[in-house]
Amino acid sequence: MAVALFASAGRLDWWPGWAALAVTAAWIGATAFVVIRIHPDLLPERLGPRRGAKAWDVAIMSGLGLAQLARYVVAGLDARYGWTGGMPLAAQLAALVLCAAGYAVVVWATAANAYFSQIVRLQPDRGQTVVSGGPYRYVRHPAYAGAIVFECALPILLSSWWAAGISVVTVLLLVVRTVLEDRLLRAELAGYAGYAGRVRDRLWVGVW
Repeated sequence: MAVALFASAGRLDWWPGWAALAVTAAWIGATAFVVIRIHPDLLPERLGPRRGAKAWDVAIMSGLGLAQLARYVVAGLDARYGWTGGMPLAAQLAALVLCAAGYAVVVWATAANAYFSQIVRLQPDRGQTVVSGGPYRYVRHPAYAGAIVFECALPILLSSWWAAGISVVTVLLLVVRTVLEDRLLRAELAGYAGYAGRVRDRLWVGVW
């Protein structure tokens, strides 16, 4: 990410790029801390072979990775050539706060969910049960909600409407993944249908 962003921008003194990098590094570090200290059994699941991954999930995550990389390249080129023409500093600072808040929700969800895999699969080998604590008390897929907030705010932080167009694609992919994962859990995870009856919203309370 950092290489694509700064190489396309052609400069290293671009503070929004460093801010985006700092937020992402903080998220990675916090996630590593949570997994190692709270859910060490998750390490083999997250770092081992992607056994049991659904074909549709592989396709979605591949598209998501490519779109995110393209978004950083386009944002860097926008910064170099001034396609957008800049955004108000207040909007960029607000977007920075939202980026951090979005990733904080993802970390919170990771801490609350001992089955927080990077792929969509049921984990009977780990005795998977329904998780209903932490942010899962409010919505069924809080990590996706946090990730979507980050995806929406990042182009504003990077001051690029062109990157925002690509973020529309990443948000749609996350919404599709939410729908398909929720459908899988309803059909195959014991107790999930009852949980879905109690916690009715997938991503945002009172919205959806």
